[in-house]
Amino acid sequence: MTHPSVTIQITPESAPSLPSWMGEVAAFAQVLTHVGLLKAIQKHVQFARARFGTYDTIDFVVVLLGYALSGEGTLQAFYERLSPFADVFMALFERDRLPDRSTLSRFLSALDQTTVEALRTQFQDDLLARSPFASVGGLWDRCDQQYVVVDVDGTRQAARQRALPQLPSLPAPHRRFDQVAAPGYKGRKRGEVVRTRTTLLQAHTHQFLGTFGGAGNGDYRAELKRAIQVMSSYATTHKLLPSQILVRLDGLYGNAAVLREALETGLGLIGRSRDYALLDLAAVQAVLARPPVEICTHPESGAARALYDCPDIPLTAGGPRVRLIVASHPATSTSTSIGKKRDGMVYELFVTRLATPAFSAKDVLDLYLHRGSFETVLADEDSEQDPDRWCSHTPCGQEFWQILSQWVWNLRLECGQRLSPTAMRATEFAPAFASEPAPVSESAPVSEPAPVSESAPVSESAPSLGYGPAHWAQRSFTGGFPGSAFTLQPDGSLLCPANHPLYAQERRPELNGSYRLLYAARIGDCRRCELRAQCQESPSTSKPRRVSAVIFPLSSHEAIPSAPPITSPSPPPKPREALPHAPVLWGDWPRCHIRRNWLKVLRSETVVVMKATPAQEPTPVTNEYVITRTQRAHWRLSWTERLTRNARPSTFPALSITIHGLPATFAHSFGFGLLPAA
Repeated sequence: MTHPSVTIQITPESAPSLPSWMGEVAAFAQVLTHVGLLKAIQKHVQFARARFGTYDTIDFVVVLLGYALSGEGTLQAFYERLSPFADVFMALFERDRLPDRSTLSRFLSALDQTTVEALRTQFQDDLLARSPFASVGGLWDRCDQQYVVVDVDGTRQAARQRALPQLPSLPAPHRRFDQVAAPGYKGRKRGEVVRTRTTLLQAHTHQFLGTFGGAGNGDYRAELKRAIQVMSSYATTHKLLPSQILVRLDGLYGNAAVLREALETGLGLIGRSRDYALLDLAAVQAVLARPPVEICTHPESGAARALYDCPDIPLTAGGPRVRLIVASHPATSTSTSIGKKRDGMVYELFVTRLATPAFSAKDVLDLYLHRGSFETVLADEDSEQDPDRWCSHTPCGQEFWQILSQWVWNLRLECGQRLSPTAMRATEFAPAFASEPAPVSESAPVSEPAPVSESAPVSESAPSLGYGPAHWAQRSFTGGFPGSAFTLQPDGSLLCPANHPLYAQERRPELNGSYRLLYAARIGDCRRCELRAQCQESPSTSKPRRVSAVIFPLSSHEAIPSAPPITSPSPPPKPREALPHAPVLWGDWPRCHIRRNWLKVLRSETVVVMKATPAQEPTPVTNEYVITRTQRAHWRLSWTERLTRNARPSTFPALSITIHGLPATFAHSFGFGLLPAA
């Protein structure tokens, strides 16, 4: 990479303290110059304030870019590592002197919101103008319709504060974090005040689409509106319908008013709802009275959720109609942090506009819970760049730094993809329907005695292994009704002695291939039951009556007994052409390999920095300093004059940076000069 100015040689042998990240900084300087980003920032991100000396906005931008690339923990450590090579670092960006750390701090403290928005605009324009990937990836449903998943989520940074005495005789304390942070939800982070950063992540290319910060918990509704504008522009640029942008929102945005605002924009949505009053709607109660459509079992924890699909539910009175997925599981003795506990059951609500049969209820739940493309990327960002670390004690300064940090993330993805192009990988997110999917039964969520694979839908055919009759629980020590007193019904449910139904809630694998079926009644039936004192151990208990049965597999030489097994009636057949048979596909790129391969190459190769002595005669130096009338009158300088104050003079020796190990295709992409092979 050769800059246009002329040749002292600094090699790792002669300068062992050369930072390992200097090669990446040199490469980024060439990339930013080649694609015109430095010129765009100089032209559009302008900020003027007195007492900044000879520096302009671009000088502070390149310092923050180097800070993000270096991975140093603090600005102090970055400056200490950079100080021997300050002139080389600034010359890479055609600038002269490195601003002092105190000057940078004053610049960040003085920034206004207009300058921050100008930088954000350049970030988003650059995101939409270029893409290192052949496509945006996507999610393909069972009808081969493409969606692009965008996760809107917030990360928090906590700040520790000293305990100060609060006495009437003492003035009120002034803390550094009063402007940038405020009391809020800290989660597992230790501190007294926090700042929240709302991020937009494209889940397939792992690019960040934007970032918005706020003190405390932030203004999440206003930030969501701005995020929707960014996603709409992204859809327009890539020629996608707004409904093909599938926005994932967590429980923070679960209020009906917030979800309504998101739905009215026409974007696709999948999110958690906190409006548990929807459970009282007659249409929802009618669905809950029927059997669940599927049982979703977590492959690791084994937690089972019964899923109820409500296809057309009004989100608010007169508001948009959505598809509501209700997930329920029996309540435990511990308190419930997520969901609503009613009648011994915990209910979780998920709202979407993804239609059936393109997405089953289990597909919708798996998409919401699929954190492999959301939370892990935020964790990687924290470990590699840590953009939430405190860089300024003012809101605008902190957000200015975080925008540049996300920009570095996207540029590393672009450079890594150009360095070693990687094809999109396709993953079968959900298998195709092998046969007609059907409810488990008309009134019971679990009724088949045969085991079902935890990774396959309940609708798949069961193995042909034979199972014997159910072994019911015996009479308890309190004298309640034994399991044999509950009559098995043709639909798979049980009927208690008081003629109330019990529905299967859980199918739990046990030893030797056996399975335990757990049935539970509704707490409303048990509360009004006249036989409650004879059935349950305490008439005041808040739990419904439960009954369990164990089903043992038969050996190969043992005949299946004539006792009727627990079966479910076959649902009425549906036309095969009405249901799609394609799997749900997820197309994305590797989450870590692209960036880390780029870092490995740039930080392991030899970097040679050469500076040549000009061939022409040196210009005689005069001690006279002639000022202009403008300078004498202290007139305001134009933007061009301000920018040239710290520009690298053309008479200075030119720098030549040689980075080994970069392929020719990458060099041609960003205008690197190639050296002939030795």
